[in-house]
Amino acid sequence: MAGSTGYYLLFGGKPRFMDCVYMTVVSLTTVGYGEVIEITGNIPAQIFTMILIIFGMGIILYGISTATAIIVEGELTGILRKKRMLKEIQKLKNHIIVCGGGETGRPVLTELVKNKEPVVLIEQEEENIERCKPVENLLYILGDATDDENLLAAGIEKASGIIITLPTDKDNLYLTMTARILNNRIRIVSRMIDQKLEPKLKMAGADRVVSPNTIGALRMASEMIRPTVVDFLDSMLRSSRGNLRIHQITVSENSGLAGKQLNESGIKDKFDLLVLGAKHEKEDIKFNPSPLETLDVGMTLIVMGEVENIARARKAF
Repeated sequence: MAGSTGYYLLFGGKPRFMDCVYMTVVSLTTVGYGEVIEITGNIPAQIFTMILIIFGMGIILYGISTATAIIVEGELTGILRKKRMLKEIQKLKNHIIVCGGGETGRPVLTELVKNKEPVVLIEQEEENIERCKPVENLLYILGDATDDENLLAAGIEKASGIIITLPTDKDNLYLTMTARILNNRIRIVSRMIDQKLEPKLKMAGADRVVSPNTIGALRMASEMIRPTVVDFLDSMLRSSRGNLRIHQITVSENSGLAGKQLNESGIKDKFDLLVLGAKHEKEDIKFNPSPLETLDVGMTLIVMGEVENIARARKAF
């Protein structure tokens, strides 16, 4: 527009404006078809043409290079990021897969990451993935969680658990059955909307079934009859002074603490954890266990403390 208007004004409006546009395009593209306007011998027009070619070509080349960089670098970066993420996922072992990053899946991801658990998200909506990206070091698979290939890409064969939070019970039931087939040792926790579906989900392989409606109803009742207890639990989960959690620690056969008494484990002095309960295999939970309780292989301790301390203790145990 600047070149066409410049030619039109230089020749006093005598040439047709279309001829001015044509002359500008011919000059900038360096085609050289010939002059439709008498430029040769007209010094102002020649100076204007040189300026037009130099700056015009510079602007055009800059625009092309910028657009190309945005397209190529954007796609290339996306491809490299995806490959790097898949490599990181392949290295994981005993991680947790979360299927669905919607209203239920996002808080689940946040809580798992706060507890230092390795997590992989499978979500087919890019919008939901963008909402989940504030979660620290998020690893994800963009795709349908009911597709076996995406489950395998998320490392389901090496995962310790899978949390299924898809919007429909039908998909949750199908995914539960698929996950159990792909890994018969994995722990499966599935979301449920219709209470009648609970037996089917458990038959399909779910270890636990959670109904958000039921949990919400229990929370409302608790707010009414035990508000101080609810405040305590909320403060524990949302305190800005630290990440206080109730968690479980299992004594493994590789632990040097197996066979020792609870007061010799250093769980209070070394890890600053409060032991709330203990459970031997095939036995009921003992609340507030004795300091003289023996730590057997496979025994599970229920503790409360800072997330970092719990993570250190789990490695030691």
